[in-house]
Amino acid sequence: MVDFTNKSIDFQVLRQRAFNLRWAEVPEGVIPLTAADSDFHPAPEIAEAMIQYIQGGYFSYTPKRGFPEFKEAIAKALWERKQEKVDPELILPIDSAARGMDAIAKAVLEPGDEAIVFDPVDFLFKTSMEAAGAKIVLFPMKLREDGTIDFSDLEQYITPKTKMLGLCNPHNPLGKVYPLADLDHILALSEKHGFYIMNDEIWSDIVYPDAKFNSILNLGNDRNRRTLSVFGFSKSFGIAGLRAGCVYAQDRELFEKVVEASQVESTIGGISALSQVAGQACVGKCYYWVDQFVDHITGNRDYALERLGAMPGVSCYKPQATFVLFPDISGVGMEAEELVGYLLREHKLSIVPGGAKFFGPGSAGHVRICLATSRELLAQGLDRMEAGIRAIKK
Repeated sequence: MVDFTNKSIDFQVLRQRAFNLRWAEVPEGVIPLTAADSDFHPAPEIAEAMIQYIQGGYFSYTPKRGFPEFKEAIAKALWERKQEKVDPELILPIDSAARGMDAIAKAVLEPGDEAIVFDPVDFLFKTSMEAAGAKIVLFPMKLREDGTIDFSDLEQYITPKTKMLGLCNPHNPLGKVYPLADLDHILALSEKHGFYIMNDEIWSDIVYPDAKFNSILNLGNDRNRRTLSVFGFSKSFGIAGLRAGCVYAQDRELFEKVVEASQVESTIGGISALSQVAGQACVGKCYYWVDQFVDHITGNRDYALERLGAMPGVSCYKPQATFVLFPDISGVGMEAEELVGYLLREHKLSIVPGGAKFFGPGSAGHVRICLATSRELLAQGLDRMEAGIRAIKK
């Protein structure tokens, strides 16, 4: 069994290496429940594979489109874990899911095109599409009474200029998985209007036992010829610093456009040999670790929901996926950024504010909390949050 307690966390190393709002970027004594990155050592097979490669003593050029055995391992995992049938020759290993989103956007979009971005959603959709010259059209994500997302008026946001729609599945930061009926509706609109789909599945391994992940690709490869999917290894396997990801497609001509946009053929773009070795170990040997990690964060989720529910002015729905929570703090009496700053200064807790910067204007009045840590540390962080909020509400 993998140990997910404080005993397994090397805080000294994290304070040297964990950046992006994490341990290396906060003052001493602050608990960062911030960026979606794990505090735990990854599965040991990953480092073992890298060490074995290093001991070979050569660090030569790699195939421009990635190691064939890595692409085959990805395709095998996609089928076995998610029933996604993908040709290994239509998989492009790339240096992170973020880079994959950038390549997808540049392959399809041109200045003057419109792209639909859900609001809220991770900022990388907007960033990558705007960089390609597109005008962003925000689709507000309203929840139905049953907790699913209401897409009934999505077609009203489509115009003759709509070239792409961004699909974050599972959704960050809402933690939602999509029923097949909703994915079918989105795909039918793509077929009707001819827009492409940027399908981000980086969270697709982090699904709680009381939910089920459905991929839009489960609706058939022929229907998904305008779909370009992206996956990364940071959330599932804890290797964000190795910058490992991949893009995959169902249409060869469209895939070749992504390859061209990625600049891997010129060697300007590309993924390192070590990152591919690590990625192959991830999908080939380390899903046992992922499954135990999900068991651990399921307990963290349920514990955190109980704690948040007892805090005055705070409410939080139960996410189906991801290892982040997105509580509504609008009843506390502070804007999200103000509350986050107050908790950092006065209570030594760092969390992420909602708002346009990270998730879009529809995320105002919320904060995001990372669960990928020990129960002990999560409890301390929530103690600090509750103490701060109760002081405000006195």
